[in-house]
Amino acid sequence: MRRGCGAGAGGALSVAAGLSATERLLSLVTPVRAGEGRVVALMFAKGFLLLFAYYLVKPAREALILTEGSAELRSYAVAFQALILIAIIPVYTAVFRRIFPHYHLVAMITAFLALNLPIFVLCANAGYQVGLEFFIWLGIFNVLIVAQFWAFAADLFNVEAGERLFVLIMLGTSLGAWAGAVASKVLMASLGPYGLMLLTMALLLATIPVIPLARRAVPDASRAPRQVSHPEEVSGFWGGLRLVVADPYLRLIAVFVLLLNCINTTGEYILARVVKDHAGALVAAGTISDAGAWIGEFYGDFYAWLNFFGLVVQLLFVARIFRAIGVGGGLLIIPVVSAAVYGLLIFVPVFAVVRVAKIVENSLNYSLQKTAANALMLPLDEEGKYAGKTTIDTLFWRLGDLVQAGIVWAGYTWLSASVGQFALMNFGLSLVWFAAAYGIAGRYRRMTAPAPATAG
Repeated sequence: MRRGCGAGAGGALSVAAGLSATERLLSLVTPVRAGEGRVVALMFAKGFLLLFAYYLVKPAREALILTEGSAELRSYAVAFQALILIAIIPVYTAVFRRIFPHYHLVAMITAFLALNLPIFVLCANAGYQVGLEFFIWLGIFNVLIVAQFWAFAADLFNVEAGERLFVLIMLGTSLGAWAGAVASKVLMASLGPYGLMLLTMALLLATIPVIPLARRAVPDASRAPRQVSHPEEVSGFWGGLRLVVADPYLRLIAVFVLLLNCINTTGEYILARVVKDHAGALVAAGTISDAGAWIGEFYGDFYAWLNFFGLVVQLLFVARIFRAIGVGGGLLIIPVVSAAVYGLLIFVPVFAVVRVAKIVENSLNYSLQKTAANALMLPLDEEGKYAGKTTIDTLFWRLGDLVQAGIVWAGYTWLSASVGQFALMNFGLSLVWFAAAYGIAGRYRRMTAPAPATAG
């Protein structure tokens, strides 16, 4: 497939004269050039609002699914998300071919998803249980809305600018995730899950006007080169899938994402199983009377802590890691940490250790891994950034859910597997995940290396 052009990831930037006060402040995290402060602020705000909205309702999702069902039902619901997303990909591809400029898709998808939320409120007020349906919907929402946000961000910047500025944009999403988790814990008691849904709708709609403002704010030196569209790359019912399968670089990213989600979602199952058992033990001991309320509070606190640590990593370490070992090198850290986490849980699969281990794993996933993974799209053309990324982040991400659901079903139903045995499986998958990350890192380094000088 065609690659986007852009400046290579050169040496360290010095902070130039003429920076605004905001740009000087941002340069404490990563180098920022004059004129980039406004677009970074806009994308920071958009990312903040999107993740704030998501984490505002995520603990309510967990409380509803675990009180109406079980940890196993939660895993099967995640798999059902995958089946729906498989059906969505051809629809997205067909719309992508017909909408130009492609960034208009971001506003369309955001508005559509925001206006779904009142439907859940109306159904609940009519007496229907919506926990399972909302769990499925929120998983689909998270994949689609985040994929479109980062496709749009990659469409704004060239490679050199994106490698620097994605650290700051990701900081906005990390801060939004942490603030949303904290706010959810406070607002759940006063607004309830359905009040939070309506607040989330308003926040999502507020992000739409940022799209044209951000496009106009990118300085020419930082802007991604404009390219001729190549709709033939995504023609046909499964055009997005063919695009990914035909390109070795996108294929590796797809395998990386599938393994990432399989490992992480199995880890979420381990956590949910341990949390549900612990809540039952507390009820039996008379320590608490309402398991559902305790689970909701636990997840609110859990997300607050993991997003806080993710924010710290994003603020203090990600830019330094990228400058020291590059985007590809940063990508390799996550599978190593994952192997260490699940290696520990093989031997110590107890509530307190599982809680801390998942906070460590998820905080790195939500900061370093996501920043590096989103930067991988910078060298690609628009078809790769939008159709390729959306296919990977929906189809292959949720295929990881299907694999995970099969593992949970077989392990729980046939093998009566313990938490430690599920951790052992994740340890083995983490080693395969590292191999995929290593292949991606090498290809990214070659694609973004400056062209060799020719003799004049």
